[in-house]
Amino acid sequence: MLVLADASAAREHLVTDLVVLGYRPLLHPETERPPTEPAPGVALILTDDVRNHAVPSSEALRRTDAGRSMPLLWLVDEADLGNLAGNEHLLDEFLTVPYPTAELGARLALLRHRSAGELEDAVRRGPLVLNPLTYQVRLDGRALDLTFMEYELLKLLMGFPGRVYTREEILSLVWGYDYFGGMRTVDVHVRRVRAKLGQDHAWLIETVRGVGYRLAEVRV
Repeated sequence: MLVLADASAAREHLVTDLVVLGYRPLLHPETERPPTEPAPGVALILTDDVRNHAVPSSEALRRTDAGRSMPLLWLVDEADLGNLAGNEHLLDEFLTVPYPTAELGARLALLRHRSAGELEDAVRRGPLVLNPLTYQVRLDGRALDLTFMEYELLKLLMGFPGRVYTREEILSLVWGYDYFGGMRTVDVHVRRVRAKLGQDHAWLIETVRGVGYRLAEVRV
């Protein structure tokens, strides 16, 4: 159980509660670089400043291999709840401080149960994580807003990185043999997926001129 928090009475109280609930908290100050080695369970960020502490700490954690798929729980002051808006992609759950110990235990149990099922079947390709159970793709921890066909297209390419699919293959495997649309459909959807990946990650889908498309070979 990873705990990112500066030294405070609230942190000591949180650590005590985690021990009582049967967890082994691993303390890591928010102001330091997030750990790069995997830590079991859920990551918790205890903060009284969402914008200047929770947000940058979560962004840094999501950029690491260890934290990319780790469930993240924020513990925040009630007065700071308004700053959660726009940052929902950086956390999986939140609790206001002070909190009932029983509620903390319940939230952690739910996160662990949810992530256990998700991680078992998840497909990871570099910064991309595809969850076939929830039909969701995350990029560096951020959920992508994909249509069903965009999801199916990316799922196909993520299945075999480096494998080149012709437009005809993509059309038949994603849209089906009875689809009467033209090859332009594939190009349009590839452009849309690249746009949602963003400028920094559009390169993940490579064009093989005169043939089709493939997912770049990246470290799993």
